[in-house]
Amino acid sequence: MKRTVLLSILCALFLQGVSYAQRIKGSDTLLPLTQELAEQYLEEHPDAEIIVTGGGSGVGIAALPENTTDIAMASRRIKFSEKMKFAGIGLDAREVIVAYDALAVIVNPGNPVDSLTREQLEAIFRGKITNWKEVGGDDRKIVVYSRETSSGTYEFFKESVLDNKNYMSSILSMPATGAIIQSVRQTKGAVGYIGLAYLNQYVKPLSVSYDGGLHYAAPSVSTAADGSYPIVRPLYYYYNAANESAVEPFVSYVLSAEGQKSVLEQGFIPVSLEEDKGSSEQNPEL
Repeated sequence: MKRTVLLSILCALFLQGVSYAQRIKGSDTLLPLTQELAEQYLEEHPDAEIIVTGGGSGVGIAALPENTTDIAMASRRIKFSEKMKFAGIGLDAREVIVAYDALAVIVNPGNPVDSLTREQLEAIFRGKITNWKEVGGDDRKIVVYSRETSSGTYEFFKESVLDNKNYMSSILSMPATGAIIQSVRQTKGAVGYIGLAYLNQYVKPLSVSYDGGLHYAAPSVSTAADGSYPIVRPLYYYYNAANESAVEPFVSYVLSAEGQKSVLEQGFIPVSLEEDKGSSEQNPEL
């Protein structure tokens, strides 16, 4: 309730032109995290104003050249076509990784299947495997849910799990993560994917193997940070370099020890944990 009231007040002030409010728009994965970070930042900077809205990564990135956002939240990296569009109008987009996120593949809690390989997941989401009995489950039709095409989560899952192959044509596209959770909760044969921070007791996450079934790992902050869980992606802020002085204070706060502590508390992986993992992989003695 506090968050809703705060954002409503900020929205009203902005529309009335009372004062300038920093606008942040885009990824629904980053939406709750950024809202919480904005509230914390405003407690320390009461004279500042921040408006945070979702809509998907594509929506946020498209808003940058239209000057309808100051920061675009994205759960995927900017596309080549978007870079070219920006270059054509002289927009220098700066990229900042603010957190990492594990994608959890979820099923109905009543589904006896507990784990799948990447290849099995690819076959399910491409419509090649259509019944749970084909992967050790009940004789039940698989109902496949996905995010809509403007979602960065949709793009990343396609790249990482489907090996850049197309989803099945009959896939059920949902406008937001909450809709996927609700659908999987209510449908015994359902499968979908959501950000780790959204996991709750109403859906069951699957363990996943990217080495043909030799090793499986369940999604968690610890397995994502140590590299044992394979479906992990960076989360980005993009902004116009010409507007850097305006956005830098909030971006710096997000990357600060205090901001990254909040990242961890909300179920995401802090940037430092991923950087430490990368350093250890390059230097095993560490």
